[in-house]
Amino acid sequence: MRSIWKGALTFGLVNVPVKVYSATEDHDVPLHQVHDEDGGRIRYKRTCEVCGEVVAYQNIDRAYEDDGQRVVLTKEDLDALPAERSREIDVVEFVPTEQVDLLTLDKAYYLEPDSKSPKAYVLLRKTLEQTDRTAIVRFTLRQKTRLAALRVRGDVLVLQTLLWADEVREASFDSLDEDVKISKKELELSASLVDSYSSDFDPEAFVDEYQKELRTLIDAKIEAGDTFDVAETFGEEGEETQKGGEVIDLMEALRASVEKSRSKSKKRDAG
Repeated sequence: MRSIWKGALTFGLVNVPVKVYSATEDHDVPLHQVHDEDGGRIRYKRTCEVCGEVVAYQNIDRAYEDDGQRVVLTKEDLDALPAERSREIDVVEFVPTEQVDLLTLDKAYYLEPDSKSPKAYVLLRKTLEQTDRTAIVRFTLRQKTRLAALRVRGDVLVLQTLLWADEVREASFDSLDEDVKISKKELELSASLVDSYSSDFDPEAFVDEYQKELRTLIDAKIEAGDTFDVAETFGEEGEETQKGGEVIDLMEALRASVEKSRSKSKKRDAG
């Protein structure tokens, strides 16, 4: 992996030099746009509306407009901001891990110790593990001040950026204000259904079905020239028909789901 940023974790008088790496990557099959008539590639150009010329990235500045006034900000202007020049990841506080709302979690990064001795890095990692705390940190990356959660994953420290409070929408739905009555029997059946599906989560047991089918589709086109039948490639398996607008009784749906799950479990145990 290639590091995208270098700096230091700081809390109190402790300074932990680190390198930052993207912890995730996109696995989507790359696609681009083409003209449906001749297959020509569709490209987007950065055209200046004043002179009509195509502008290279290095000649593009940023601008802010307000009340008819425009302020142009050059790359040098932005790089000169104090926060942008800072190479520190400042620990603001240590909080109970359960207080970090999963909804606010964003991009994840791995932190690698960047000093001759990783002792300070290991000390911070073990401290977070022992106290079951998550460090809330603040730093600047790519012209943005970011709030992040610093936590432990195996033997590595993980920095996961957080959405700001005003970036999370409130769930305001009138339907949630309705007085809904749930019977004891419904709760029991629902809990039974949950129990029948209970398992330990293994993320490697799941695959991106759409990307898998997309790759199959592409391979079929390559093998067959440009003509093939989609149904022959994917088959009819997995197709489900639903009756639009049909309302199913909740109790019956729960009972059916429990029975179906139990039946599968019995067959699996028998096998």
